[in-house]
Amino acid sequence: MLEKNLAVYPGSYDPLTNGHIDIIERGLKIFDKIIVAVLKNPAKTYLFSLEERQQILRSIFKDPQKIEIDHFEGLLVDYVNRKGINTVVRGLRAISDFEIEFQMAMMNRKIEPRIETIFFVPSDAYSFLSSKLVKEIYQLGGEVGSMVPQIVDLKLKEKFRQQK
Repeated sequence: MLEKNLAVYPGSYDPLTNGHIDIIERGLKIFDKIIVAVLKNPAKTYLFSLEERQQILRSIFKDPQKIEIDHFEGLLVDYVNRKGINTVVRGLRAISDFEIEFQMAMMNRKIEPRIETIFFVPSDAYSFLSSKLVKEIYQLGGEVGSMVPQIVDLKLKEKFRQQK
């Protein structure tokens, strides 16, 4: 049975940014509940473990009636089918995002025609923001406090202190 007013917002969230939060908040204006599905890709190296990424999300989103924090491995379409969802939420910052996201949405639809992808454009303040850039700026000594939630800023400080 498919949930009609439920969507999944998949991503690595390594780390979670204010742009991700913006997309989730925009999604909640349309959907009753969003599942934030953290990707576990064994071929990818993450700064934060799966457990750390989920813990950060749970510390920010505390209403399980509105937001569920979960994880998945493998194809998104398989996860969506297991959960009985037919809508995927994605964020678009730039034309380069559109090309990649459009290709993924079309491939997901080819594999599973009932899945729809809805794209959200972030607030202007987050249109440039990516997890990759946040990590890079932080590693080079830059300040990222305005780009990420406070808990992420603290976790970045802990993580890089451990690595030194």
